[in-house]
Amino acid sequence: MNSDEIYAYHFNAGEVMEFRLLKEEDSISELTQLLNKSYKALADMGLNYVAATQDDTITLRRAQSAYKCYIGLYKQRIAATISLYAPQPTEKSQWYSKDFVAKVGQFAVVPDLQRYGIGSRLMDIVEVEAKKLMGVREIALDTAETACHLIDLYKKRGYRYVETIAWGVTNYKSVVLSKGLLNDD
Repeated sequence: MNSDEIYAYHFNAGEVMEFRLLKEEDSISELTQLLNKSYKALADMGLNYVAATQDDTITLRRAQSAYKCYIGLYKQRIAATISLYAPQPTEKSQWYSKDFVAKVGQFAVVPDLQRYGIGSRLMDIVEVEAKKLMGVREIALDTAETACHLIDLYKKRGYRYVETIAWGVTNYKSVVLSKGLLNDD
């Protein structure tokens, strides 16, 4: 997917979400509001996800550090997002430090549009894009160890448990889940 490509996703009998790469002219404040709103239910469960309260500075830093940051536009508003990060060492996770592991983060769909397959479509996009990264054979992500509904969702997509880590900026331990990427060429 190059920066001009748009993926149209049709759902709910005629609704359309368009996915594309984040552009410089897109509103970081709107993206931050989406993340805060989408992670509110997790915050209400007592889980201190960074995305639940992050400000525009953090959103911009996280988007700029991504290999690719996608947004979903619904009725000309940012309603979904996901970021794909190239392999990069980290002190906290042995798995993320491996040079063949890409990472998914900043993944959100506005609550009103959840359960329509939008998040699954975003995951499909980043899994395909991760295969294009030189040497990448795995794609990984992490979530709170008590967010069983999210862990189950990822396991249904073929992700498996790899390790448990404590980031230090959250009030929970995270489970790292990973999926092997098969080349369909």
